[in-house]
Amino acid sequence: MSRFETEMLTHLENLEALSRLNEAWVSRAMGRTKTRRLILDLDSSESPVHGEQEGASYNGHFECVCYHPLFCFNQHGDCEGAMLRPGHVHSAHDWKELLEPVVARYRDSGLRKYLRADAAFASPEVYQHLEDESFLYAIRLPANAVLHRAINHLLTRPVGRPPKKPIICYHHFFYQAGSWERPRRVVAKVEWHQGELFPRVGFVVTNLRAKPQRVVRFYNGRGTAEG
Repeated sequence: MSRFETEMLTHLENLEALSRLNEAWVSRAMGRTKTRRLILDLDSSESPVHGEQEGASYNGHFECVCYHPLFCFNQHGDCEGAMLRPGHVHSAHDWKELLEPVVARYRDSGLRKYLRADAAFASPEVYQHLEDESFLYAIRLPANAVLHRAINHLLTRPVGRPPKKPIICYHHFFYQAGSWERPRRVVAKVEWHQGELFPRVGFVVTNLRAKPQRVVRFYNGRGTAEG
């Protein structure tokens, strides 16, 4: 097995052949699926190692020596693409190299196309690429003071004894970060839980036109495909 990995899989043409094989499997499966939409989940993961494998390094987030692969799954659990990366790279490192071939496969499919991703992929380059390719997206947005000011009216603790079930509020507004060329829609979810002094707050940047509750519900489906 080790000779196969070092003598065969190190050749670019063999790696490309394996990639094409996976693409063919997924394309055949999607061709037999009666669906009018494509949902892609883009995410990274850790692959711990216990030796001195080339490219492995310590990752502070996962607190282990590992590789940091990037994956793209569709809503049926099929792996549309995968990339093995060194352990120390950022979660979104080389996202375009992985995503572009997947996008190209479905460019003329006639499907309604969606993508979900966590806050590591919250960048204007990602948004613009998806918009250019007619993808609808919901991507977690890291909180900041400007975003919190936009929902300040929801951050006052409700009066009275808190119920057992969380009190959940939604809001949406347009926001433009300094690195963005134009404003984009942001959906906020605020949850007040019994026994907690401060609310749980989350933001999602999106080009979906659905109600805020539906946008959050759609985003929360992220990561379930590969399970």
